[in-house]
Amino acid sequence: MKALRNLLDKIKPSFQEDGKLHAFRSVFDGFETFMFVPNETAKARGAHIHDAIDSKRIMSFVVIALMPCLLFGMYNVGYQHYLAIGETPEFWASFFYGLLAVLPKIVVSYVVGLGIEFTVAQWKHEEIQEGFLVSGMLIPLIVPINTPLWMIAVATAFAVIFAKEVFGGTGMNIFNVALVTRAFLFFSYPSTMSGDKVWVNQNYMDCINGVTTVDAVSQATPLGQLAAGEPVSASFCDTVTGLIPGSIGETSVIAIALGALLLLCSGVASWKTMLSVFVGGALTAFLFKDKVVDNFEWYEHLTVGGFCFGAVFMATDPVTSPRTSSAKYVYGFLIGVVAIVIRMLNPGYPEGMMLAILLMNVFAPLFDYCVVQANINKRAKRAAVKK
Repeated sequence: MKALRNLLDKIKPSFQEDGKLHAFRSVFDGFETFMFVPNETAKARGAHIHDAIDSKRIMSFVVIALMPCLLFGMYNVGYQHYLAIGETPEFWASFFYGLLAVLPKIVVSYVVGLGIEFTVAQWKHEEIQEGFLVSGMLIPLIVPINTPLWMIAVATAFAVIFAKEVFGGTGMNIFNVALVTRAFLFFSYPSTMSGDKVWVNQNYMDCINGVTTVDAVSQATPLGQLAAGEPVSASFCDTVTGLIPGSIGETSVIAIALGALLLLCSGVASWKTMLSVFVGGALTAFLFKDKVVDNFEWYEHLTVGGFCFGAVFMATDPVTSPRTSSAKYVYGFLIGVVAIVIRMLNPGYPEGMMLAILLMNVFAPLFDYCVVQANINKRAKRAAVKK
C-alpha cells in the first residue's frame, strides 16, 4: 500500500486545478479517497460528530454485506437454468453460468451510475459522492435475470439524475435510488419485470454455443402462484435456502441473514428499523392468514419475494430512513404492514415491498419531525412545572 500511496502522491499534481489532467480531478479524488482515508476532516464545531469511519467505509461495509446475496444469486441463476433445460445442475457449472449472466448487469449499473456521478462532480467542482457504491450493487440484485442491459442503463440513469442529483446528491435524496430504478423498470416495462417468463434465463449460454432455443421458460415464483390463487409449489425450506425463481439477489434468506449479521455487528444498519419491518409484516400476514391458500402459512410471507432483502438492505438506508429512534420503529413497522397489505389486496402486484418502502421514504421526515416536536413539548412542560 505504501507503493500505491507514493504513486498517487507523484501523479496527484497532474490532477490539480492547473494540471494537464485537471478535467479528471474528481475521478482521481474518488479513487484516492476510496483507497485511503482522507487527511482532511470536518471542523470540530456545529453539528459534526467525529468518528473513526467515513461514509466511503460505511458504504464499503454494505457492499461486503451484499456479497453473500450476489454469490448465491449467481449460483441460483445457473441452477434454475439447468433445471429448466432438464439437466442436472452441477455447482461450478451453475455458478459460472450465473457469473457470466449477472456480471454484465453489474458493469452496466456502475458504468452508467458512476459515469453520471463523475460528470456531475466535475461540473460542480465537488468530490465524487460515495452513495452509488451501494446503489450500483443493489440495482442488479433486485431485477429479474432476463432484464435487458439497455433497460438497466436507462433506468439507472433516470434514478441517479431524477431521484438523487436533482435533490443535491448523496445525503439529500428522499427516495432510495435502487428502488426508484426498479420502479421505473416496473412501470415502464411491466412485461419484463413480472410474469412467469422473466425469472429463468435459458438462452444465454446457448447463444454463445450457437444453439437456437426459446428466449425463456415459464417458471412461476411463489408470489406469482399466490397472486393466481394457486398452491405454492416451493416448500418453506426452499424459500429459506433460496433455490427458487426470483430476482437475482432476493431469493435466499440465509444469504440475506449473513449480510444482516455483518450490518448489525458493524453498527451500519439499524436493528430497530430491521426488526420493526419483520414485526409489522408478521402481524399483518397473521391477520390475513385466512386470505391465503391452504398450504401457505403467515410466516412464509416473510421468506418470499423481496421482503427480507428490502427489510435488511433497503429499509435501513440511512439517507432515506428516519434518524430518531422512535421514528425508526414506526417507519419499519409501517413498511412491513403496507408491504403485506399490498401483496394480499392487489393480486396484480403481489410484491409490495418496493412500493411500501418508497411510500415510507416520503413520510420519514414527518416521523422525525413528530418525534422531535413531541420531545420539545415534553421539555417545555417540564420547564413550566419547575417554574
